[in-house]
Amino acid sequence: MKLNRRFAMASAAAAALACVLPLSAQAQAWPAKTIRFVVPFAPGGANDLMARAAAEGAAKVLGQPVIIDNRPGAGGSLGADLVARSAPDGYTFLISAAGVISNSMIKKSLPFKDEDLVPAVMIGLAPSVVVVPKSAPYNNLRDFVEASKKGVGFNFATAGTGSTPHFVAEMLNVKYGAKLQPVPYKSGSESTTAVLGGQVEGTSEASIIALPHIRGDGKFKALATTWTQRISAYPELSTAVEQGFADLQIAHWAGLHAPRGTPDDILDKLAAAVDKAMREPATVAKLKGLGIEPIGGTRQEFVKFTDAERKRLGEIVKAAQMQEK
Repeated sequence: MKLNRRFAMASAAAAALACVLPLSAQAQAWPAKTIRFVVPFAPGGANDLMARAAAEGAAKVLGQPVIIDNRPGAGGSLGADLVARSAPDGYTFLISAAGVISNSMIKKSLPFKDEDLVPAVMIGLAPSVVVVPKSAPYNNLRDFVEASKKGVGFNFATAGTGSTPHFVAEMLNVKYGAKLQPVPYKSGSESTTAVLGGQVEGTSEASIIALPHIRGDGKFKALATTWTQRISAYPELSTAVEQGFADLQIAHWAGLHAPRGTPDDILDKLAAAVDKAMREPATVAKLKGLGIEPIGGTRQEFVKFTDAERKRLGEIVKAAQMQEK
């Protein structure tokens, strides 16, 4: 009886070891082929541009090609679902944005669970800029917020429910008593067109989209950036924090998430490669020139960031009742 029990225990241990060894060997050999970054948005936006910069830099470090696969749709959920259902072998990653955190709080249902995707590394961020038409009488964010409190309030264009501009509007409403009515559009380009056309009083958009209309054709007036630091490419614009809005801190960020079960060794190697890419002088100069701030960092730092954002954004979702009806 004792012999049989010992034999069973030894067999179980051997089976467990057999399961572990392939993963360990796989992680040590990684990468052995092309890696895919799934971008859940159309080409040309901030998320896509950061993805391409990270892919190019990481490919040089890792010694294998990194391709971009654009899968737009459903506010980023289409691409996220594809990655969540992919094999956790280190060859398919999601270029993630705030929606990977907030969509489950807002949408009625998703085809995957939050825990099906795990954070790997931050790539960078495009600070959000609150803008109004050039002819608007507001010279800063305080003027705009105070004016919105009068009468019926202002219409505020967003790129859809749960988008960064939507959160900007609700943060101003919840924390500072603004009267902003979010008006959803299909994309950031459509919402900026609505501001230029006078259909809405303002919006908040990624620096890479807003800056050409501020410095280029001059059709926008910038009121504040909503990140914690000034934009490298537009340092004369003050932050919302500097203007007295301490709780208005949000940006259009991009990171990398992996299917649950991807070995830690692989995630750490990817994080190190992206971090190195985001420190390359040529990449830094290119991204900052577009209004994008390269970040990089470790996997642990990205996990800490996403955990904090989940808590912070969740409070706004609940207070503003942003859930889909």
